[in-house]
Amino acid sequence: MSTNRALEGVGGFLDDRLHGAKGVRHFLKKIFPDHWSFLLGEIALYSFIILLLTGTFLTLWFQPSMTSVIYHGSYTRLDGVRMSQAYASTLNISFDVRGGLLMRQIHHWAADLFVASIMAHMIRIFFTGAYRKPREINWLIGIVLLTLSLLEGLAGYSLPDDLLSGAGLRILEGVMQTIPIVGTYLAFFLFGGPFPGHNIIPRLYIIHVLILPGLFLALITAHLFIMVFQKHTQMPGKGRTNENVVGAPMYPYFMAKTGAFFFFTFAALAIAATFAQINPIWLYGPFNPVAISAGTQPDFYMGMLEGALRVFPSWQWVVFGHTFAFNVLIPGLVPLGLVFTGAAAWPFLERWVTGDKREHHINDRPRNAPTRTAIGIAVITFYGVLWLEGANDLIADHFDISLYVTTEIARYAVFIGPVLAYILTKRICLGLQRKDAHLLEHGVETGILRQLPSGEFIEETRPLNEEELAVVLPRPDIPALPSASPDADNGVPAPGMRGAVGKVRERLHQVITESVPLPDMHANGHGNGHGNGHGNGDGDGHSAIEGNGHAGEHDPVAVPEAAVPDADGEPEDPR
Repeated sequence: MSTNRALEGVGGFLDDRLHGAKGVRHFLKKIFPDHWSFLLGEIALYSFIILLLTGTFLTLWFQPSMTSVIYHGSYTRLDGVRMSQAYASTLNISFDVRGGLLMRQIHHWAADLFVASIMAHMIRIFFTGAYRKPREINWLIGIVLLTLSLLEGLAGYSLPDDLLSGAGLRILEGVMQTIPIVGTYLAFFLFGGPFPGHNIIPRLYIIHVLILPGLFLALITAHLFIMVFQKHTQMPGKGRTNENVVGAPMYPYFMAKTGAFFFFTFAALAIAATFAQINPIWLYGPFNPVAISAGTQPDFYMGMLEGALRVFPSWQWVVFGHTFAFNVLIPGLVPLGLVFTGAAAWPFLERWVTGDKREHHINDRPRNAPTRTAIGIAVITFYGVLWLEGANDLIADHFDISLYVTTEIARYAVFIGPVLAYILTKRICLGLQRKDAHLLEHGVETGILRQLPSGEFIEETRPLNEEELAVVLPRPDIPALPSASPDADNGVPAPGMRGAVGKVRERLHQVITESVPLPDMHANGHGNGHGNGHGNGDGDGHSAIEGNGHAGEHDPVAVPEAAVPDADGEPEDPR
């Protein structure tokens, strides 16, 4: 009782001054849908928290200095070797600080998981169309977070000043110097003079522990606040529409689940750090500008850049005494630039091509957007070919083939692979759509054979149940383009559809909206109580929901978010 009184007193004190009780109650009643793919974004958040915790531990012993010292620590194989204080302090953390090596490895594994989970999260968002209105800003924030995570990984990877990380910095300097006109100045300002200089490690340390984490905190906070304000997307299912959210409240269900998942993630990283060695800097030795390790590879997120540098042919121009090293400039900047720029522009390009300016809160099944899914797989294939080429020396060694053969194969595969991936993926998606149409028209095979009076054997089928219909029926109903003016029958093109640009838009619209139609008897969505959030399938724009929009009795909580009363008994804003 005394504890309750103390909590009540503290809560009353804070609410009288900050007036936060209403907002907290509103947040604790926030509904979160349940789907396994939503965990990808949560893993990215958990990894970031673990990075902050382990990084704080490491900063207590790491010395970001390039001052030369002679090592006399526990690792006897490097005893008496001259090295920087950064490298010596990293060795000290690894061998002399209690739990230091475990923390180093948890930190490194968490960094890899952080980048991987952001990538997987954004792939899920792209394939399901969760970037569409009104979530374009959050999509752009995600792209910025992914870009910053690559820079953060590069800076942290370079801090130990070992031979492997020094080689990576050398590549960074070379890429920067190939930028016309300003490249040499940028490299000089970053390194503080000729490579490697004495300033790069302290500068990377400030970038790694202060500047980029601050940006991460600001962007992640904005990302979460926008997500809560706009409400979470949800997968197609029974009773789910654009006007509700079916799932579980923040307290206590989601709070308990997300807390458990955080500890699961921490445990997985701790197990990986205990049994799987990563970045053993003591094997590489301190950085020496005249030496380089053989068979070394960067972390996976830098593999694409490494592969692009290896696969690109030697192409240089000398113009008025100035050398343009395209063999470094193009692979160092263009591939990732194309991927990130294309990803940032895609929501707006898709909206322009389709003319769809409505809000979307129900995700698409990847098969129901075959062109988008095919483009995503093509980009992943492009990335994968360059990533594999980043280890072409190891591939050539393990498979006993020529290094030049692996490079030549990659030069063709980087163009042919994405095209084949696009064609195959689109055919697969359209085939899956035909399967859905077949299920709607003929039902699900039961495995029960029945003999007809004529002697013929047939297999009995059953119609799709409500849960299955709620998943199969929703399709993205793309509005038609205004191909002609509404008040004329003479074929005069409508504004925005004239000239070459209009023809290109019309052709792209046909490609992006290509789909297999559902059987007519099911296409109107009649009587199923489900929809895609835009209408009942006949284009009238009204939702076709069953009852009050609640999910079935087997759902843990099924609440239409727009119907959840706030502290004053008023319905919550559906956004």
